[in-house]
Amino acid sequence: MTMTQDGGLSAGRDRTSLIEESILPTRASQRPIGTLGYAWIWVGIAVIIATYSLGATGIQGGFDLATVALTIGLANLAIGALMLATADIGTEHGLSFAVYLRAPFGIHGTHLPAVSRGIVAAMWFGIQTYLGALALNGIGEYTFGFSNWFLWYAIFAAVQVANTMLGIKSVERLASLAAPAIIAISVWMYFTLEGLAETRGLNIWTFRAEGQASLIVLFIANMSFWSTMAIDIPNLTRFVKTRTGTRSFVRRNKAIFLAQLVALPLTQAMIAGIGAVSFIATGNWNPVEVIQGDAQGVALLVLLILVVLAQWSTNNSANLIPAALTFINLAPRVINYRMAVVIAGVVGTLCFPWQILDNLFVFLGYYGAFLSAIGGIMVADYYVIRRRRLNVPALYDPEGQYRYTGGFNPAGLIAWLLAGAVAAWWSAFAFVIGFPLGFLVYLALMKVLVLPRHAQMELQGAADDYLAASVGMDWVHLGGGRFARTRCGAGSPADREDL
Repeated sequence: MTMTQDGGLSAGRDRTSLIEESILPTRASQRPIGTLGYAWIWVGIAVIIATYSLGATGIQGGFDLATVALTIGLANLAIGALMLATADIGTEHGLSFAVYLRAPFGIHGTHLPAVSRGIVAAMWFGIQTYLGALALNGIGEYTFGFSNWFLWYAIFAAVQVANTMLGIKSVERLASLAAPAIIAISVWMYFTLEGLAETRGLNIWTFRAEGQASLIVLFIANMSFWSTMAIDIPNLTRFVKTRTGTRSFVRRNKAIFLAQLVALPLTQAMIAGIGAVSFIATGNWNPVEVIQGDAQGVALLVLLILVVLAQWSTNNSANLIPAALTFINLAPRVINYRMAVVIAGVVGTLCFPWQILDNLFVFLGYYGAFLSAIGGIMVADYYVIRRRRLNVPALYDPEGQYRYTGGFNPAGLIAWLLAGAVAAWWSAFAFVIGFPLGFLVYLALMKVLVLPRHAQMELQGAADDYLAASVGMDWVHLGGGRFARTRCGAGSPADREDL
């Protein structure tokens, strides 16, 4: 990179090939989501149909309802704590997941893990949309006598894509509307199912099946369930209001604590508990099917509206946005944000989600293995190798330090494939194998193979020159591939700090 006359860094010969507006670092003033708004988003994310199955699995394994709910709550608390570590990439530097991966994987190597995550997110969009379409079809059958689930799928997918195109503020508004309604209806579902159990002489709190499952397997499976969000959470936290000018991790990330350490574990435990109660009362883990079979009139419509809201609020923030950002990163010159959201919707449909749903837990195990390895690599790179410092302009420079060998960092790719493959072999324990193995292999390869050959400026310069929010600074793109740091809230070129 070369220094420009105005103090910015210019990227190499083709200075804009890695740049698109939606994947540039967000400034502190461009982060509109507050503490409560972010918590509402996570309530919506946590309410997905597959969660009901997790609760029922615990009951089938021979555990009582309280033990199942507590185990799932603790597993989500653990994964929420891990998310705090990766979330700092967004709050500190304003970076998206795929752009950050250019550091541990290389400017071209990033596409392999990032697109794999993007396709998984698109698949989940398809699964959630399919479930929402079934609910809409139920509403259509009840009110109009019309049944065509695929037509409802197409309509529901188009509405979600259009909503996500409007940006993160629109996503937050939907979550703030949907989340309280989801909680209220979920409580109603619980008492309805409990009453159903009582009519059959069953006590939901003392019921035990004859299974002999392992709590550890249930705990780990639930962590793997959220491995997707654990690695790409910067896609959301880059839009969360951040306290700048403080080196305190807690103060800087305060707005995300409520969501990831309270909203996620409590909501997930509640929804899994409803699935458990549904299984106790009827032998069917899906309470939507159970109540839909018995409900009439307003109760049926309210239930189906819950399903639609739950899928919609999850899809926007957990699936469409992450998938879109990885597709933009694949070809920034060609794909813009709106186009990428459409691509995500199309990919999710072409994956035939109604088929994946029949093999959901096999799907969860294998993708969780490879994604957990990415999490270990990210934490090793961000905290141990770089100590939270990043040469952000170089992430957008085709000829910069993150080019490594032909655009690929062998340490990241070898660690990912090796750790992911080992974790997939023991898929029931995927997360607790993939994460630490990816962490250790990446560290070893970086220190032995990569760092002696490829200088990393953030490891050599003054520490504060490569921090952002901690020191009250923003990374700013000046245009044409040139970057500078400015003080947060600065509106004048005089406030720009030379790099």
